[in-house]
Amino acid sequence: MADSNALEGLTQALRRLPGVGAKSAARMAFHLLQHDKPGALQIARALEHAVHSVKHCALCNTLTELDICSTCANPARDRSKLCVVETPADQAALERTLAYRGLYFVLMGKLSPLDGIGPHDIGLQKLFDRVLPRDAQGDPPAAAEREVQEVILATNFTAEGEATAHVIAQALKSRGVQVTRLARGVPVGSELEYVDLGTIAHALVDRR
Repeated sequence: MADSNALEGLTQALRRLPGVGAKSAARMAFHLLQHDKPGALQIARALEHAVHSVKHCALCNTLTELDICSTCANPARDRSKLCVVETPADQAALERTLAYRGLYFVLMGKLSPLDGIGPHDIGLQKLFDRVLPRDAQGDPPAAAEREVQEVILATNFTAEGEATAHVIAQALKSRGVQVTRLARGVPVGSELEYVDLGTIAHALVDRR
């Protein structure tokens, strides 16, 4: 019974991964224990090391083993532009395009009132402090003296992502910060007849 309990515990642990259901978790557990025990130990050691070593970058909030991540520490990046994304995976996707050379801020989530996730549950205040740091007297810098001159909102085009972008835009615009939104449009190489109507409508509105 002890073995069965251990196997069930492993299966339940694997089910915590996104997109992994009961059958997939059981298949992974059986494979690791039957065919790849060294791989199972490697995964266990890697997970333990990552949990104890990985933390948030003090500037952009992404995941890193350093106090300041390599992107923020890179002097070649354009420090006047700050792109706001929901997750480190979104940041990685933007980096792969090689089209953006500014800095990032990773919220580590999105506003979702139905799930009980509000402004204090994601990095909104840390973002505002990054864009508008205050001096010893508690005053924000003048517009010309700000390091960040443009905030690019690249949250996802879901209801929660749009709501998050709206809250950030309203808060920063009221403080005189230039805020832009990632454009939406027809994918490159696609044909209009196969594109959904919502995408076409947004492409018309965001035309240039």
